[in-house]
Amino acid sequence: MTADLIDLAVAGDQEAFRQLVAPFERELKVHCYRMLGSFADAEDALQDALLAAWQGLPGFEGRASVRTWLYRVATSRCLNARRSAQRRQGTPGRQGTPGRQGLPGGPGTLPPGTLPPGAFPPGTLPPGELPPGLPPALAAAHPPAPTRLGEVTWLEPCPDSLLEGLADAEPGPEARYEAREAISLAFVTAVQRLPPRQRAVLLLRDVLGFPASEAARILGAPGEVTVESVTSALKRARATLRTSPPDPAGPPPAPGSPVEKDLVERLTRAYEAGDVDAIIALFADDAWLTMPPAPLEYQGRAPIRAFLAAIAFRDGRTYRLVPARANGQLAFAAYLRHPHGDESQANGLHVLTLTQTPASSVFPRFGLPPT
Repeated sequence: MTADLIDLAVAGDQEAFRQLVAPFERELKVHCYRMLGSFADAEDALQDALLAAWQGLPGFEGRASVRTWLYRVATSRCLNARRSAQRRQGTPGRQGTPGRQGLPGGPGTLPPGTLPPGAFPPGTLPPGELPPGLPPALAAAHPPAPTRLGEVTWLEPCPDSLLEGLADAEPGPEARYEAREAISLAFVTAVQRLPPRQRAVLLLRDVLGFPASEAARILGAPGEVTVESVTSALKRARATLRTSPPDPAGPPPAPGSPVEKDLVERLTRAYEAGDVDAIIALFADDAWLTMPPAPLEYQGRAPIRAFLAAIAFRDGRTYRLVPARANGQLAFAAYLRHPHGDESQANGLHVLTLTQTPASSVFPRFGLPPT
């Protein structure tokens, strides 16, 4: 059947081509999303890949499966997209400040990482030191000094609707990550910090489970990419991920479970009431608040509380929350209420990383052993 579709598609039958690639489109889009970290960029890359596949189909020799061939085309388009972005954005930083080669944010963006003591006066960032690219309203509000400036400012959430059916595309036996684990925001953020080629190798080997020899064929023509180079790149990628593991401290509550429902009710009630203290009570001590595309990142209850009070709920702002799901995680769409009417306007999508605090982590506070 596949051979017949290929023959028809090569002859110019567009419907045959659609039938040939349709079974793989969803998983290819997820692959592009993992590669690029942006849902919009992933859609563009997939469309470019499908066009390239249509144009290149006469050269398909059948030495690999259609699925493997499509992954080769899609991966190549993603690598090209990242290289193009690096050329556009790889500009030197301002005098005295290191540049951020290959990272969005434009010229002069401060380097990522924890800010050194005294980098900014306590409380607010002076206007002259605000990193470029902040939304005008956020910059005008003079946000509190962040814990650090984020690196992956292009990150976008992925709607859970895209993940439906992923379980049917079972990864190969060499995969180290489950399909939904490898779509979490923490994982996607972590792999964005890898060099593009290492990122591609890690996704092909540890997420999709392609053998090293097949991953080499996906990444280049025979002889261009060797099994040894794939293995070496994978070792470096794994080592990098081990230094900043993407997994949360514990498993999240099951979707729709009583624990999650209780959290939804408490957070909705606190957020819609503008009760910052009640919101902060739901955060872990070491929680992070990030807000791509703005590079500001805050860790800990006190810094997050300062940001919410000074920015999110300034001037008595109130919101309406609508539960959603993104990246396999609980999310909320926040709508900013108009101060003089019943209307509300889309303000942001909040994606939460949830953990169930094990009793053993609480016991030491009371001098009790974990076992």
